[in-house]
Amino acid sequence: LLAGPDPAAAAGWPAAFVPVDGRASLAWPDLAALASGRIGLLGMTRELGEPPDWQQAGAPALWRFHLHYWDWAWGLAADPDRGAARAVFARLWRSWQAAAKLGSGDAWLPYPAALRAWSWCGLHRDLVAGGDLEPVFARELAVHAGFLRRHLESDVGGNHLIKDLKALAGLAVFFADSQLLRQALRLLVRQVAVQVLPDGGHFERAPAYHCQVLADLIDVAELVLAIGNEPAPEIVLAIRRMRGWLGSVLSPDGTVPLLNDGYPVPAGLVGALRPGPPAAGPLLSLPDTGLVRAAAGGWHLLADVGAPCPDQLPAHAHADTFGCEVHVDGMALLVDTGTSTYAPGPARQYERSTAAHNTVEVDGADSTEVWSAFRAGRRARVRDFTASAAADAVTFEAVHDGFRRLRGRPAHRRRWSLRPSGLRVDDLVTGAGRHAVTLRWHLAPGSAVRLEPGGAVATTSGGAFRVSVTASCSVVLGVEPAPVADGFLRTAVAPVLACRMDAVLPVRITTCWRRARDWRMPGDAGEVA
Repeated sequence: LLAGPDPAAAAGWPAAFVPVDGRASLAWPDLAALASGRIGLLGMTRELGEPPDWQQAGAPALWRFHLHYWDWAWGLAADPDRGAARAVFARLWRSWQAAAKLGSGDAWLPYPAALRAWSWCGLHRDLVAGGDLEPVFARELAVHAGFLRRHLESDVGGNHLIKDLKALAGLAVFFADSQLLRQALRLLVRQVAVQVLPDGGHFERAPAYHCQVLADLIDVAELVLAIGNEPAPEIVLAIRRMRGWLGSVLSPDGTVPLLNDGYPVPAGLVGALRPGPPAAGPLLSLPDTGLVRAAAGGWHLLADVGAPCPDQLPAHAHADTFGCEVHVDGMALLVDTGTSTYAPGPARQYERSTAAHNTVEVDGADSTEVWSAFRAGRRARVRDFTASAAADAVTFEAVHDGFRRLRGRPAHRRRWSLRPSGLRVDDLVTGAGRHAVTLRWHLAPGSAVRLEPGGAVATTSGGAFRVSVTASCSVVLGVEPAPVADGFLRTAVAPVLACRMDAVLPVRITTCWRRARDWRMPGDAGEVA
């Protein structure tokens, strides 16, 4: 069942082809560190030991997965001391092969196996070809091909299945197996039709994973071209649309938004993906992924008005409906708190919660029921979306029913109004009965917030901003510290402006953000409206 290609058929990849990982100028572990038995992944350095410990039982699961990806060996391939790099690679590879029993442990989960197979195919030319390691290396890759052919993650789907099919395509080219290549590409085209939405976004609605899938499709298309074939038009079109989508959602500083799951995407990788130019105009709606981008003066707003996840794949969803990010003059003002861990527990639960996003929470409940590490139950459904752009303002609004399971069936309607003078957000919670309603605004790390009557003053790296808060009932303002993820297991504390109400529905609350120098008392001519 696990039979793979004939190892004697190994032909390697065309010399002209270099995958994205090999040309993205990423911060891979270097030769000196790997030679000394140290390896740094996801910002965490650990000792492999001698002999190397490939189980790393004390490390977080995601770190262990990255260890078994072997993409970190691109740092060896780039080292000018080719002889030393090949020797270190061979030593580590032989110890891995002896320790990683086929089919068991983290190493042989399909996802790490797929990433590792692709990496090894790419590293073969610089670190293996022509050496004593080559025959056994080819046999191991043939085993990987047989394993992956029988372990495609159709149960998981999403970016996992894309990675599996990409690896199969890479292995097929490596072994000159035209039948395997046709099979992999046929299945990949089917997945592209499902996973790349008409607006160009990836259906998991996490921009960081959008980047991963885009890189995968670019790699496959360029590999197929390198062997003299034309990539399927469906893949070429998907790449074009995904590049356009990415260019449209990038923050003004060029970073990838941290909506839903994902870690900061390195600038080198973003550059290698060649995102398209952002669409012109003050308002852009991406209806399939549910994002809206608005710009006015120096203000830049990205808001989530769509489904939290595809129906069949809730793994990377957050309860962030109607959350948003705001930049002013290129600097972050309001941020998404991001993801620092995939391990189940309080940190994971918080980072997926409604409380961790710039939106409204009712009775302490999440707008989408997120639970465990990668699960979601009843999900927010968005309707009645409208948007308009006039000469002096961009306005859009929608309503969601994510709190319908609560007594009184609360619903949340939000309206954003963006002008060159600032941002106004009108929130309306309808339904029946008395409820605790909390609106939170997460400011960028390094900011400070001082409460004032009727609002607050926020001081950020981009300047000072005045915030006015008015409501149809008594509202209590407070400033609370909260973590913002800035990498794997890394967070920074940042202030949150919390607006709390306990009242009979309906409840209305209006928040206005302006530069301090543009401040006018509410009701003055020129206020944000």
